[in-house]
Amino acid sequence: MSESLATTCVQGGYRPGDAEPRQVPIYQSTTWKYDTSEHMGRLFDLEESGYFYTRLQNPTNDFVAVKICELEGGSAAMLTSSGQAANFFAVFNIAGQGDHVVASSAIYGGTYNLLCHTMARMGLECTFVSPDCSDEELEAAFRPNTKAVFGETIANPALNVLDIERFANAAHAHGVPLIVDNTFPTPVNCRPFEWGADIVTHSTTKYMDGHGAGVGGCIVDSGKFDWNAHADKFPGLTTPDESYHGVVYTERFGLEGAFITKATSQLMRDFGSIQSPQNAFLLNMGLESLHVRMAQHCKNGQSVAEFLSGHPKVAWVRYCGLPDDPNYELAQKYLPNGSCGVVSFGVKGGREAAERFMANLKLAQIATHVADARTCVLHPANATHRQMNDEELAAAGISPDLVRLSCGIEDTADLIADIDQALSFA
Repeated sequence: MSESLATTCVQGGYRPGDAEPRQVPIYQSTTWKYDTSEHMGRLFDLEESGYFYTRLQNPTNDFVAVKICELEGGSAAMLTSSGQAANFFAVFNIAGQGDHVVASSAIYGGTYNLLCHTMARMGLECTFVSPDCSDEELEAAFRPNTKAVFGETIANPALNVLDIERFANAAHAHGVPLIVDNTFPTPVNCRPFEWGADIVTHSTTKYMDGHGAGVGGCIVDSGKFDWNAHADKFPGLTTPDESYHGVVYTERFGLEGAFITKATSQLMRDFGSIQSPQNAFLLNMGLESLHVRMAQHCKNGQSVAEFLSGHPKVAWVRYCGLPDDPNYELAQKYLPNGSCGVVSFGVKGGREAAERFMANLKLAQIATHVADARTCVLHPANATHRQMNDEELAAAGISPDLVRLSCGIEDTADLIADIDQALSFA
């Protein structure tokens, strides 16, 4: 029978049989024992599925990956050690030296640095476009060697809403997939595959874990992008892989499994950015309440944004649930049930006033984190996006006075009272 997303949050991925543990088991082992080397050899050759070394795969991780895959409506998924690792793997699985990627400029600072600087040292170029760019500007960003388009459903911390359908259509017109980081809304509030995206990534450290307990990431493949139709662009998927005795991933695993199998057998093998089974267990605990928590996060985000928009010491507010927000119409299309609990705003008086406001908060904590049960606050230009220059900050939609407030699941009135008293010091 079909089940609601809320039920999948609780029971997806792992479904115990008779006399099996009700909770996802933690396979706290690096290795698996086999009776013959021939059997193990078949696993190494990808002729059989199974486990032999946790650096590549672990049953605990796979149970949780399946749950996230079900939530997103994908065909295959894998966990990674962090959201940054997920984004790196998702891009590097299909693009490398001599290739090119188009990306939204309004993305997390760490991801911007990854695409602009770190992967540039690996021979990959990236062209950044505003998420609000014209169709002509978007078209002009593509090159013959473009291999993917990347964006965030809701940008961190500028909070731009990506026009997923428009970016997907542009990507597909050039025979490349759209990769969307869906961390902020989670599949509870947006499922990018329904709007044409091909690959979804998550920092599971954020709302999915929900408690700041474990770092992690996830990649989900829709299984719908036709790699074979553009075989010349993606030889890693459509031609023999000599490191695995000539396996052709699209032939052996089909469109539904090729991308994730290659990312596991090649990238996880060589980089080893596996999520620990303990963290995967904690992640699953968080996922069980995701649908309940997101409702309160969104309630608090909306209420706080409305309060801030009318406060005399606040210069501006960004939250796509406000009718006067530039992305309100896009939010109504992609996020009709709510977006997230993150509100970005500027305090009159600039950076110094913002620092005074943050220092006087009682409930909200200054932390290099976002999107968990406890409200936290950050000055991005001085922290998460500190490595970006003024021009890059402006392109990402980050002004010097921007404060990122991540509303937790505390009582709404208490949060507003705390913000109100702290603003009196600004």
